[in-house]
Amino acid sequence: MSESVSEAEIAGNPETAGRAEPPAESHAPPEPAYDPAAPTPLNLPRTPTGDAEVDARLARLADADHLATDGHVEVYEDVHRGLRDALTALDGRPGPPVPSPSYEQSRS
Repeated sequence: MSESVSEAEIAGNPETAGRAEPPAESHAPPEPAYDPAAPTPLNLPRTPTGDAEVDARLARLADADHLATDGHVEVYEDVHRGLRDALTALDGRPGPPVPSPSYEQSRS
């Protein structure tokens, strides 16, 4: 075989077809098509509230960043339910006892 053989001739030769390297472009993964329902992180800052339970619920919202749009509902409902429960618990906690009326006030 002659050393002056062109690459085109080598590519067409079945004996050398397995030896030639494919072009570099073929190794790159295809660019995904735009999908409006694909996950897109919002990266919104979350300011701590000072209540550990509420902060944990709000941190759960970050889980929606990695889900497709149709998966957001489950996360939002879970967070909403947890925040509602936290607010309801505030109403159920006993406060300080109500002071009894003083003797002077009851006589008048």
